[in-house]
Amino acid sequence: MYQFLYSEVLDDDPDEARRREREAFDQALSLLRTAEEKGVGSIETVRALHFLQMLWSILIKDLCAPENDLPKDLRAGIVSIGLWVAKEVDAVRSGTATSLADLIEINQIVRDGLK
Repeated sequence: MYQFLYSEVLDDDPDEARRREREAFDQALSLLRTAEEKGVGSIETVRALHFLQMLWSILIKDLCAPENDLPKDLRAGIVSIGLWVAKEVDAVRSGTATSLADLIEINQIVRDGLK
C-alpha cells in the first residue's frame, strides 16, 4: 500500500508525481478487476472499494486545497468524478449495484489521462 503524503508527491518533479498517481490508479484497477472476478460479495471487493475510496479522498482533498494550481474548471470536473466514485462505491456496498464495471471504466479513463 502507498505510504506517502500527497503533499510530498506534489513537492516532487511533476513527471514523478504523475507516475505515482498512475501507480495508485494501477493498484486500484488491479484490485477492482480481481474483485469483479470474485464477485461483489467477496473480501476482494471490500479491499478494492476501501483502497479506491482512500485514493479518491486524497485526490479530492488535494483538489479542494487553495494551493492546487490546476485550473478551477478542471479541478471541479475531477472532484465531480470523485463524488460519483464515492456514490458508486456506496451503491456496491449497499447491494444496489451488482458490478464493478463502471468503476473500472471510469478509473481507467482517469488513469489514462495522467500520461
